[in-house]
Amino acid sequence: MKVTGKGQITIPKHIREKYAITPNSEVDFVEVNNRIFLIKKKSLKNQGRFQRFRGIATVKMTTDEIMSLMRDK
Repeated sequence: MKVTGKGQITIPKHIREKYAITPNSEVDFVEVNNRIFLIKKKSLKNQGRFQRFRGIATVKMTTDEIMSLMRDK
């Protein structure tokens, strides 16, 4: 496998299919004992429908206020 002038590599198709690495998948390179490993990051899609938003709200609103805002659009 060759590295391009831009530092890019091609992940072989059978590896992409086996590990469900699709366009826009995020991966990390990890170095251990002078070896480099490609690690697929966990996708936010695999979390529950609202799990990725849990704990990020900063506005104190009641459920009724939030529902009212959502219905107005």
